[in-house]
Amino acid sequence: MTRISVTVDGTRYEDDVEPRLLLVHYLRDRLGLTGTPVGCDTSNCGACTVELDGQSVKSCSVLAVQADGGEVVTVQGLGAADGTPDRLQTAFHEHHALQCGYCTPGMIMAARDLLKENPHPTPDQVRHALEGNLCRCTGYQNIIRAVLAAADGDGSSARQASAESAEEAAA
Repeated sequence: MTRISVTVDGTRYEDDVEPRLLLVHYLRDRLGLTGTPVGCDTSNCGACTVELDGQSVKSCSVLAVQADGGEVVTVQGLGAADGTPDRLQTAFHEHHALQCGYCTPGMIMAARDLLKENPHPTPDQVRHALEGNLCRCTGYQNIIRAVLAAADGDGSSARQASAESAEEAAA
């Protein structure tokens, strides 16, 4: 067993863990944070994406011991203390950017990483940033709209309208 100390969604935890325990299983099984799903267990789908020390990572490819001393933010740690969703969560809801919802936590966390680095991305930049996150239910269009809306704060940007016009022209 290895002793780790990690801050998850603002709360500090100290635990003894098996050195081979994946971060996704630590979050779900030890801490009860089931908002981060186990998708493929091979880092292909991105459903388990979380933020570790400010960077987006697939938690099925990171050992819990690698997070020792670090700070993890999960989809459950977003939003206000009173439970009010953050702007990405709200945009995903308002723009119907989910169907089954399984990929949604990872999509939101990957989009969060994009918006930190590029607060005003183009539709192509959003597509590129989300390439490592798979959705089997949607056509990604509403996901892209949601990210652009969150970037704008109100979803009424010219980029949003431009993206929708381009989609209609391609159809």
